[in-house]
Amino acid sequence: MTDQEDRIIKINIEDEMKSAYIDYSMSVIVSRALPDVRDGFKPVHRRILFGMSELGNTSNKPYKKSARIVGEVLGKYHPHGDSSVYFAMVRMAQEWSMRYLLVDGQGNMGSVDGDSPAAMRYTEARLSRLAEEMLKDIEKDTVDMQLNFDDTLKEPSVLPTRIPNLLINGASGIAVGMATNMPPHNMTEVINGTIAYIDNRDIDIEGLMQYVIAPDFPGGGFIYGYQGVKDAFETGRGRVIMRGRAEIEMDGNHEKIVVSEIPYLVNKAELIKHIADLVGEKKLEGISNVNDESDRTGMRIVVDIKRDANANVVLNKLFKLTALQSSFSVNNIALVKGRPHTLNLKQMITYFVEHRHEVVIRRTKFDLQKAEERAHILEGLIIASDNIDEVIAIIRGSKSPQDAIDGLISRFSLTEIQARAIVEMRLRQLTGLEQDKLHAEYEEIKKLIDYLNEILVNDELCMKVIKDELIEVRDKYGDTRRTEVVYSDVEMNPEDFYADDEMIITISHMGYIKRTPLSEFKTQHRGGVGVKASETRDTDFVEYIYPASMHNYMLFFTQKGRCFWLRVFDIPEGSKTAKGRAIQNLLNIEADDKVNAFIKVKGLNDPDFVNSHYLVFCTKQGVIKKTRLLAYSRPRQNGVNAITIREDDKVIEVLLTDGNSEILMANRKGRAIRFHETDVREMGRTATGVRGMRIEEDGSDEVIGMIAMSKDSPEETIMVVSELGFGKRTRLNDEDGEPVYRITNRGGKGVKTMNITDKTGQLVSISNVNDENDLMIINKSGITIRVKVADLRIMGRATQGVKLINLGKRNDQIASVCKVMSEKEEDEVIEDGELSENTDVVNNIDESSENNPQSEE
Repeated sequence: MTDQEDRIIKINIEDEMKSAYIDYSMSVIVSRALPDVRDGFKPVHRRILFGMSELGNTSNKPYKKSARIVGEVLGKYHPHGDSSVYFAMVRMAQEWSMRYLLVDGQGNMGSVDGDSPAAMRYTEARLSRLAEEMLKDIEKDTVDMQLNFDDTLKEPSVLPTRIPNLLINGASGIAVGMATNMPPHNMTEVINGTIAYIDNRDIDIEGLMQYVIAPDFPGGGFIYGYQGVKDAFETGRGRVIMRGRAEIEMDGNHEKIVVSEIPYLVNKAELIKHIADLVGEKKLEGISNVNDESDRTGMRIVVDIKRDANANVVLNKLFKLTALQSSFSVNNIALVKGRPHTLNLKQMITYFVEHRHEVVIRRTKFDLQKAEERAHILEGLIIASDNIDEVIAIIRGSKSPQDAIDGLISRFSLTEIQARAIVEMRLRQLTGLEQDKLHAEYEEIKKLIDYLNEILVNDELCMKVIKDELIEVRDKYGDTRRTEVVYSDVEMNPEDFYADDEMIITISHMGYIKRTPLSEFKTQHRGGVGVKASETRDTDFVEYIYPASMHNYMLFFTQKGRCFWLRVFDIPEGSKTAKGRAIQNLLNIEADDKVNAFIKVKGLNDPDFVNSHYLVFCTKQGVIKKTRLLAYSRPRQNGVNAITIREDDKVIEVLLTDGNSEILMANRKGRAIRFHETDVREMGRTATGVRGMRIEEDGSDEVIGMIAMSKDSPEETIMVVSELGFGKRTRLNDEDGEPVYRITNRGGKGVKTMNITDKTGQLVSISNVNDENDLMIINKSGITIRVKVADLRIMGRATQGVKLINLGKRNDQIASVCKVMSEKEEDEVIEDGELSENTDVVNNIDESSENNPQSEE
């Protein structure tokens, strides 16, 4: 028992696991998953090519069964699964996987549709001519040989490749804790870049990129945008966007998209199935059929487009939703002297040139040794031919070959090697012609020895040899680029996915929004459309209706001072009878926040427009702020701070102005202040603003609204409404052009805009209206009444106004008042559908309304 205990070594399991896993991971990294920077091969590929070469399975010999090749590689060099060896060999024979084939396969080697190759007993293979260039001179001690797995044979640790295989064919592999993913490149470009590096070792990556343009994928297609390529060349990591080659063709009276090339490593059959699935799920509209018409002449995927669909829009959606546009994440990790390194373009070329330099030097030393050995023998043969009679006499007089060798050594001071060569010389070499040949060969060998010695001592000559061999390979196997580069770093615009169709946007008082195609309205008769056809709640109504195009922007402003953007195409589409979606559910708004205003603009890319227009904010505490629209022209997914709001304050109005408007602000006490917007200096996006109107500080007062008016539009009047149902219209200026509301500086208390009494109640609304508008008046009890503005006469500024509605319940009050289009105007908007630079604003989506859209959907 004691002896047994003595034989048990106690170890910490954590330490054992750590060391065992490190050993395993290093084995995977070095001996399986990562390529060597010199020849660009993982061990399995190197062993397959070497095994085929040793088998005599070269390009000028008949094909051999794949099973024969796999057996050779398994039995001698690679003791792993047969399928791993076979699939690695097959991949080197697939023209859609490898940019330059290294194996010449015969039989079913799989397909771009993901079909498996036939079993190895059915297929045949041999080395390609290019692979032979990678094995050339391997017998000349150009690379280190190592023992195989059972120490019975030698195998190369690296191939003496003449081509920069790591760059031209790329590599991919997953190790432990790291992975490599390297794209293929064009051989002509890579060799030209390598030659440029040899000529100028100080060339930078940008200089090399003049030769090596970008990756070159076997399937062709496009590289879309150059920044990812640049990053990959400079740092060894980058994201290259690949696109298939697709063209729009006319077939009779409808269009079709024809795809002739797909991105690298994309499975064609799965791509077509995915397109069909998207069509079936209604995620991709406008497609009637998808067919694969590929044959031996090339790839051809035909996507039939419906007659009413836009082929460009469908194509852009295919790029966005399917693998027709894919990305290749470059991660250039390779083994440098047995250690993994992330490499940039120059480093990969440098290490290849260093490897070639070592190969050429070792090959030269080998050739030199052979040449010197031959020269040594030739010197002996020449001595013998010059003294042939005496040599014959010595040989004839000797009892044995060894005696003859010894006799020649002592007579002519030869070495044993020379004497042995003379003894073994054939009689035909005694003829005069053969003797001349000996002298000529000796002279040639002497020249060769001098040349080889020169290569060893002169580095420039060595580099010239490398260059000449590269040029020879390039001229023999180089070809033109297959993948085109689109030099654009602009990502696909969302507009690309939507035709710029005309829409009608409707927004209800309670914050429900939708877009409806204008064409849906145009098929209807006048009068039965728009607001009357919408299914709104009993207490809700369409507050605004206006034309827009799919590419317009909507800016939404919340009471907490946040700004959000939506494109019209992001607004859910609904029929003219649909209720729409709550705005709250379309934006990333906080639970205790809500939209109080929005603005529509044609676009935010026009520098003249965004620099000449301003957003004017108003808060309930009387703060006003003016900021150039440019500050809000860069949309963010989660919105931005549009104004800094104090804790007890909130945004109530946002207006878009051209810098020349008259601003009017009104408070609950029935006062209004008028000043020109130039009195408000321009501020930054996150500024708090300045005082626009002074209000009572006891908390009983607040600003209830702000309007912007042009003094040159006499048809517009100011409408104020009080909480007990009184209202009146007043002109901005009288008929003589004198101001009814006198112009003051901002920050004052203003002038009386309505005579507030116990009978009228406090002010709840101010708006600019004309005879074509209607007022929608909402009571706190939920009753909604529509009043025609044209029925209200224009009155003086300080009057009490007239009773607009009778409040039935004793404690009922007006909750909010909204200006809406008259029904006649709605029809005109829908019929015209004209899109203008005008901007429309919806305000007063009042928090006192009973139903909050935030709780909807």
